[in-house]
Amino acid sequence: MYLNFTLCYVLKMISRRLLRIKTLQVLFAFFKAENDSLPKAESELLHSIKKGYDLYHLLFLLLLDIRNFAERRIETARQKHVPMHDDLNPNTRFVDNPLFKLIEENESISQYVSKNTLNWVNHPELIKKIYQKIVASDYFAKYMQVETCEFTQHRQILVNILSKELMDFEDFTLWLEEQSIYWNDDLDFMVGMVVKTLKKFEENQSTDTPVFPMYKNEEDEDFAKRLLRKVVLRHSENTKTIDQYTKNWDVERIASMDNLILEMAITEITEFPSVPVKVSFNEYIEISKYYSTDQSSMFINGVLDKIILTLRSEGLINKQGRGLVGEE
Repeated sequence: MYLNFTLCYVLKMISRRLLRIKTLQVLFAFFKAENDSLPKAESELLHSIKKGYDLYHLLFLLLLDIRNFAERRIETARQKHVPMHDDLNPNTRFVDNPLFKLIEENESISQYVSKNTLNWVNHPELIKKIYQKIVASDYFAKYMQVETCEFTQHRQILVNILSKELMDFEDFTLWLEEQSIYWNDDLDFMVGMVVKTLKKFEENQSTDTPVFPMYKNEEDEDFAKRLLRKVVLRHSENTKTIDQYTKNWDVERIASMDNLILEMAITEITEFPSVPVKVSFNEYIEISKYYSTDQSSMFINGVLDKIILTLRSEGLINKQGRGLVGEE
């Protein structure tokens, strides 16, 4: 019923998907824990969001550290007792990539990493392994060998490094797990955000060119905290509602994550008047595909569709804002 909405709207709302996912993770732990507190859960949520933003900046630093490693290799080759021709005349296209300078001189990035003491200084072996993967790739060889190189090609090599070398590299994912319990789930999203940032960079841009903020606006920050709190406060009510529409299902086979996703969806649909029902519906269907069982999206789709019809008939869905009053 609600599964078709435009890509344009998805892109506008993509930052909130991460907020929903982080809220889901914290709520799952909250309901599993004994003697937990709502203020503690809210603090954990804000910490999780902050850690994701740390990773966003660390990925910029990773690119710079890979460049620095490549520079050191060139200098070491030049210092050989008997250097070869290529040692004395190295191909410096990669280390001279103009995007590195834009990242290095960007005030927003440098101020954040300095304030939060983010760096890769203790992980030289990981940087080396990533670099070795890069130089062994076909796309890197083509980049280094092409006769002339435009700004877009310099940018694309960094995009390729982020999107092709990190996602399935076991050493890197293990490092993520060791550093933060959140980062494996954040990596895909944050790589995407860094790529979007790089695609906005232009030659000779100002050093004060902004990067993506931690929250798109104050409303987004409030959205995450309110969603967490309202799901907790509506837990008993939402559970009763869900039970009414799952009577014909084997309760023991319904994943606890499915119930929680339904709780979040119902809460958002009824408590957030500025968010279209279609958006809430589709967001939680998509989230269920990654965070629950293979059958979860179909289950949640069917149950949530029926619940929404009932909530509408009872006048419990009231949307406000431009284009949302009387939303169908």
